[in-house]
Amino acid sequence: MLLIDTSVWISVFRDRSGQVRQQLEILAANREVLLTRFTQLELLQGSLNEQEWALLSTYLETQDYIELMPSSWQEAARIYYELRRQGLTVRSPIDCCIAQAALENNLLLIHNDRDFETIAQVRSLQHFCFQP
Repeated sequence: MLLIDTSVWISVFRDRSGQVRQQLEILAANREVLLTRFTQLELLQGSLNEQEWALLSTYLETQDYIELMPSSWQEAARIYYELRRQGLTVRSPIDCCIAQAALENNLLLIHNDRDFETIAQVRSLQHFCFQP
């Protein structure tokens, strides 16, 4: 199962040629694809207008989501804390939450975000940097 990060979806939606979508479809072939609610939030907040909001909202309602457990929040904070203690920085604690969701559900995280490379230095995060 794959957990697709917002950074990948942004590349897919921005690409007018359709090549990025095709690359993602090849990567995801015959695998279940999941999102987090953070991806839903981030994509919707980036909407340019009401028309785009409606289109994205309708699309995102059809997707499958992985939900965090109550203990996930503390574990995500622990990731951030351990990185900071080692002098490593991630730009957003949201990325720690997404990484924690992937870790506790044994998902391969597909991303294009250097923060997940950093997180992988303190956790056994299964991840793949999708660079179209």
